Amino acid sequence: MTSEDADPAENTTTADPSQEQQDAEASAELGAEEQSAEASAQPDSGQQDAEASTELGAEEQSTEASAQPDSGQQDAEASAELGAEEQSAEASAQPDSGQQDAEASAELGAEEQSAEAAQPDSGQQDAEASDELGNQEQNEPSKGFFARLFGLDSDSESEDEAQDQNTHQAGGSESATESGEESQAKVTPKSKLSKKQAQQESQDSNQKGSSKLQKKRDREHSNSLKESVIYWQGNDEIPMSLQDTKQTLTEVMGLGTSFDVTFRQMSFGGHKTALLCLSGFTNTDVTDDILKRLTYLTSENLSTGVLSSFMNEYVPHIQVEEGNSLSESIEKVLEGLSVLFVEGENKVIIMDTRSYPSRSPAEPSIDRVVRGARDGFTETLLSNISLVRRRVRDPGLKYELFRVGRRTQTDVCVAYIDDIVDKTQVMSVIDKIKSIDIDGIPLADKQLEEAIIGGGWNPYPMVRYSERPDVVASNLLEGRVILFVDTSPIVIVLPTTFFDLCQHAEENRQTPFMGTYLRWVRFIGIFASMFLLPLWMLLVIHPELKPAMLDFIGPQKTARIPILAQFLIVELGVDLLRMAAVHTPTPLGSAMGLIAAILIGDIAVQSGLFVNEVVLYMAVASIGMFATPSYELGLANRIVRLVLLIAVAAFQVPGFMIGTTLLTIFLTTHRSYNSSYMWPFIPFNAKAMSEILVRKPVLSSKTRPSFNKTRDNTRVPPTQKND
Repeated sequence: MTSEDADPAENTTTADPSQEQQDAEASAELGAEEQSAEASAQPDSGQQDAEASTELGAEEQSTEASAQPDSGQQDAEASAELGAEEQSAEASAQPDSGQQDAEASAELGAEEQSAEAAQPDSGQQDAEASDELGNQEQNEPSKGFFARLFGLDSDSESEDEAQDQNTHQAGGSESATESGEESQAKVTPKSKLSKKQAQQESQDSNQKGSSKLQKKRDREHSNSLKESVIYWQGNDEIPMSLQDTKQTLTEVMGLGTSFDVTFRQMSFGGHKTALLCLSGFTNTDVTDDILKRLTYLTSENLSTGVLSSFMNEYVPHIQVEEGNSLSESIEKVLEGLSVLFVEGENKVIIMDTRSYPSRSPAEPSIDRVVRGARDGFTETLLSNISLVRRRVRDPGLKYELFRVGRRTQTDVCVAYIDDIVDKTQVMSVIDKIKSIDIDGIPLADKQLEEAIIGGGWNPYPMVRYSERPDVVASNLLEGRVILFVDTSPIVIVLPTTFFDLCQHAEENRQTPFMGTYLRWVRFIGIFASMFLLPLWMLLVIHPELKPAMLDFIGPQKTARIPILAQFLIVELGVDLLRMAAVHTPTPLGSAMGLIAAILIGDIAVQSGLFVNEVVLYMAVASIGMFATPSYELGLANRIVRLVLLIAVAAFQVPGFMIGTTLLTIFLTTHRSYNSSYMWPFIPFNAKAMSEILVRKPVLSSKTRPSFNKTRDNTRVPPTQKND
């Protein structure tokens, strides 16, 4: 409707009613002629569609007539245009219209115009609302096309259209709104049905695609092997068919892709079998013996239960068991065992034929002794626990095995003597191991320590490491907990203290007197590695603090750079020398040491870059660091030395005192599994402190360390004491 049509509508209330009636009839005849012309161009419409359109027009016009009692002539003209547009839209959406449909539509238009002509006082907004309703009905077929293209919800679109109509027709009654919704529901029922079918098909296809994608993601992010097996075959049972088993193994284990996965199909006694194993973990001699015996079988030799006959009568191996699930069987194969499948059986035979690549026990590279055992731990868990069991033949020695890591499945063994250790401590360690949720710990002992101990940025070690079976056996008898990690030659001992990290096996391999002497020398070296350089620098800055007997202490010459910068450069050089010694091949290690120590050091002093005293005291501190039994403790003491050097350079005496006090507080507040890190110094225990400072004879140590809270505190029985 244009603005020219809308302006006269305001004055229709004063027009002559008879004249308005004549104009309305003329408009109706004009609409009928236009409709009949359009119908003649579209000859094949069905009668039901025309009747539905006729009912729609009648209901709309009757509703508007009841809701708008005072329509004018312009309203009648607008309604006539509306009827013509509606019929045109329906004719375009229904390409097979006939002549009868056109005549029925023409009659409908005439009735609509006469009804509206009898209502003289309608407003312009009502006419515009009817025009918008017709436009929405015309756009209905095109919306159906986009709904099928993009999978839109047709029902929700209808509701949105009804809400828009209610917004434009705010002044109308509820009957007019219901009429509009009813008319939309009746327009082109066949196209509405096709839209719903297309929408349903689109939703079904989207659901199927998203379901497959979700299953794939679930398998890729699976936290267990069992879930992957269930995904591929629907359950975790052993398939009755070897072909189904092979298909599942292809998807789960990479059979056919991984060259070390072996699936050997054979026939024994008329029954098809298959052997699953990893070629790198299997002892071929043992496997050949088992298969050789099975080749002698005939169908007459086998009883009703083929699998039980194989396992109980014809598999000459000690460690044999039945398996009931495919995921468990695959886990055993990944550990190195072999699994025998039998066609038609829902169980398997699991045989321990593994043989890990390993090296023979050799002397540890760090915990060396002049006299003592030369065997050390290796990367094989079973070999390590055997070395300890050989030294502690106590039935109370328990080995509990756990797996850590969703992908690595690393074996972790917790060892303790049941009637000595504090069971609360054992359960605490086990709970922390079970709570570890990570994809793997390929770095073995260090990653396990960080997972169960924590410590954050604390440079000091909260556990003790050892490569010697005799040291581990001694700690077991003291009531400590031992952690073995497969693929690592290092064993974790906990709880531990600062003074435990200062002890070495060599002290107990000598006489008590010599052991005490070696212990004191080691304590002096550890003290020098921490405090020698800060104290010397403090005396250089404040010469008045030196006693008369120490007047020789201090630089005899001046250098071109400050003392602090000299120390920092030398510290960096020592660290580079240490790293170079680790990465340099053994035959070249001696030459590298001569070049670094003699050439570089001597040239640096002669050129005036360093003073002689800096090189001398730095060498003493480095020797003390390397003499520390615990490598981790030596590195932590080096960091303390650097911090104290900077504090002394910045604040002199107060800096040294404050730094030492903070270090003591820091070490005192830390605990290793509910045990004080500085025990027996803090809290002070005189008896235990004497055993730390003095290496006593074996029979003099009658009790175990009290901080372990052992259940059996006696080391020397009362009968031995009386003797």
